[in-house]
Amino acid sequence: MYTTNNDGLQEEQERVNGLVGLIGNRIEQLSAKTSGIRGEIVDIRRNFWDDVTVNFEDSSESAETHASLKQQAELLSERERSHRHTERELKTLVKLEQNPYFGRIDIVEEGAKDAKPDAIYLGVGSLLDDSGEEYLIYDWRAPVSSLYYDYGPGRVSYQTPAGEIRGEMTLKRQYMIRNGKIKSMFDTGMTIGDELLQEVLGKGSDAAMKSIVATIQSEQNAIIRNEKAKLLVVQGAAGSGKTSAALQRVAYLLYRYRGQLSAEQIVLFSPNPMFNSYVSSVLPELGEQNMTQTTYQQYLEHRLGEQFQLEDPFVGLEEMLNAPQDADLDIRRAGILYKSGKSFMDEIDRYVQQLGVSGLSFRDIRFRGKTIIAAKAISRQFYSLEPGMTIPIRLQKLSVWLLKELSRISKEEQSKEWVDEAIELLDTHSYGSAYEELSEKGKFSGGSFDDYQSERQFLAAQVVQKRFKKLRRGVKLLKFVDMPDIYKALFQKGAVPHAAPGAPEANASYPPEWPQICSRSLEKLNAGLMSYEDATPYLYLKEKLEGFHTNTMVKHLFIDEAQDYSPFQFHYLKRIFPRSSMTVLGDFNQSIFVHGTGEKSGDATSGLFPQDECEKIILKRSYRSTKQIVDFTRKMVPDGEEIIPFNRTGPEPAVQYVEADRHAEQLSVRLQAWRSEGYESLAVICKTARESAELHKALLALLPDIRLIQKETSTFVKGMVVIPAYLAKGVEFDAVVIANAGSEVYSRESERRLFYTACTRAMHELHLFLTGKPTPFLS
Repeated sequence: MYTTNNDGLQEEQERVNGLVGLIGNRIEQLSAKTSGIRGEIVDIRRNFWDDVTVNFEDSSESAETHASLKQQAELLSERERSHRHTERELKTLVKLEQNPYFGRIDIVEEGAKDAKPDAIYLGVGSLLDDSGEEYLIYDWRAPVSSLYYDYGPGRVSYQTPAGEIRGEMTLKRQYMIRNGKIKSMFDTGMTIGDELLQEVLGKGSDAAMKSIVATIQSEQNAIIRNEKAKLLVVQGAAGSGKTSAALQRVAYLLYRYRGQLSAEQIVLFSPNPMFNSYVSSVLPELGEQNMTQTTYQQYLEHRLGEQFQLEDPFVGLEEMLNAPQDADLDIRRAGILYKSGKSFMDEIDRYVQQLGVSGLSFRDIRFRGKTIIAAKAISRQFYSLEPGMTIPIRLQKLSVWLLKELSRISKEEQSKEWVDEAIELLDTHSYGSAYEELSEKGKFSGGSFDDYQSERQFLAAQVVQKRFKKLRRGVKLLKFVDMPDIYKALFQKGAVPHAAPGAPEANASYPPEWPQICSRSLEKLNAGLMSYEDATPYLYLKEKLEGFHTNTMVKHLFIDEAQDYSPFQFHYLKRIFPRSSMTVLGDFNQSIFVHGTGEKSGDATSGLFPQDECEKIILKRSYRSTKQIVDFTRKMVPDGEEIIPFNRTGPEPAVQYVEADRHAEQLSVRLQAWRSEGYESLAVICKTARESAELHKALLALLPDIRLIQKETSTFVKGMVVIPAYLAKGVEFDAVVIANAGSEVYSRESERRLFYTACTRAMHELHLFLTGKPTPFLS
């Protein structure tokens, strides 16, 4: 329960006024300081070389030059660091000037001599008094601030680096302060008061996710401040605040481990590029630098883009959504499910074991159209190496042998006729360089025949070395290993070679469609195409053979929309980020890909970390949508009754039949009506990209400013959009129209979650249009 409290309002406002004045003075001082440092940086850069002594005449002069350069560079670096720090401090002060704090708790510490409570005010940043000894405002991430989110008045305790502190909370107060004026304040109990949440959630959707530290709930605070779990799994209903809690967790970790952790050591895998744009403002709003943001597809493109035409997961989903329900679709689904599972990963492990004995494919090394080292010779050399060594070590030793062979062959090539022809085509600069180098070595004695031979040998070596450079680089990169052929062998003869000779045979259980899956896999791979479900197994096999390209710098990995990742992908990410903790966020009810982790797929993260290093938090309360929308949508999914709506009311969702030839016209009428009511973020959500493109074309004549969102769209802006359901995940709109909720569009059980995802994007109003019989999901 909370109570509006006007007692002491004048006193509280006087405190705010005093703080605003203090902050204003600090802003003036810091602005002047920032301007001065900026000027110093400009001067140092402009006069950098004037202030450096440059002399390389002898070793002592060179050492002095090096020291001078280092000193000037360090001065510039120190000034730039100071400028970044003051800029960050200035941004925090500007925010505090508008809204100094949002909460207050009064604490009497256990064992304190003075029973008078300490008043602790919480804001988006810390503020010290002029002496630098007393906190006027505490950062919301400070240890004591956790009491505000986790407790009501009464006995409390919190952890600090020095140990546990106990005490009594005598007051918990919340404020709405806008532009330095207290709009309202109220005393509250356990939860953050509904009144503040109502105000925040009642506002319109924005082009970027906002950081709302004032309304963090206790269950979200448990996510944000968790420091023990190596694997933190957050399963949350649509609109439960999973992503915002995760981003505030990033801000907390950067605050808690300042000096030990940087934004570059945190990576967020998000569902699509547009989502990266949507969440990009949260951390800067909290005074922190953004972490590295990418998508899993971008990572795959980086690793495989030069070798294959890689299928985008959205392209694969689009094909399946548009495909008729037949045997071909069943085969594709079965192939995706099998290749995405841990059992296929185990099969590849057994396959690698076998390859240590036989079956590794190599490429011929060719030069000038001829084979100079045959694949068979490479294979013989590889399998002659000590079999007790791992394959990556044997390949490295093989690489050394090949480089020696190339050196031997390159010397033989120097006497070939093609080298003489290449020498004749050299420019005068090459001849001049050869003459100078040979003269320094005393090879020229006066134009004798020996001089000509020395010059020819030198130039021949230069020509051949240049031509062999690409071959040597390829050998060092292990390009002589025929990875595509090795991966294809998994599908040849319709079975995986799953055990090394003499090893116990594996009890692999392939799907009944395995022969057809193998045939289709080979067909695509032979055409230079790689299905999305093949990309991770291919990279895993490649790394098992060549050695893992691990990133040990990354300390925290955040995976959003984790229900769209397969068990194979999770285990692969664990291998390439071996020192990283994982925060995994998802909602099984929004699992729209075949490879995703629906509740029947088991726990995709099982086995990643020891059980005592794992923690799971379930968020059941939905804050995004009105109670009416949540009550409507939760009936669509299993266990939907467990989803708890936040008590914010609005119109009931409307199901509206329209004639097919008036579809676009009726949609336009609905959107224009909403816009006249003040809604700024409106979406027409279609099932597929094809449906979206067709409908967008029809709507453009009626609404010239309506935008089409495609998988390539990289920025999220307010306004009216037409968007496929699978691209709308993670974002929200003031009002949503489901373009066609008819059974002719949504009929397969596999589309239930996609339909649920589309409906849960609406914050305030939801309309469902249909041109025929309603989807069975509405029954």
